[in-house]
Amino acid sequence: MNIEGNKKEIEAMEQFHKGNRQEGLRLQEQFAAAFREEYKDKDHCPCKKACRYHGNCKECVAIHRAHQEHVPNCMRPIINAKIKLLSELTEHTIANEIEAPHEILRKEYQSVETD
Repeated sequence: MNIEGNKKEIEAMEQFHKGNRQEGLRLQEQFAAAFREEYKDKDHCPCKKACRYHGNCKECVAIHRAHQEHVPNCMRPIINAKIKLLSELTEHTIANEIEAPHEILRKEYQSVETD
């Protein structure tokens, strides 16, 4: 099951935008039911950063809502895609003004450096 860009959930949102709330809710529940089944015994969290809250969305989101400094790692690709569209207005020159932080990745995502 693909979570990001899931066709069923996109279809649900289309129904919501058309004002068809009942159909949107029905489709959304189909997505949620499939998610619960698919991920009941496996990791669903796409975050690569080492974090004790990995996979615990409820606490992770609460922490980010509380400190309000940045968003959870799993939300960054969604927000970055929206920012990228806005960045086109200035030919992406904002990229020259940004330096990404050096984050600690989980072991399976760390590159092994050899001498």
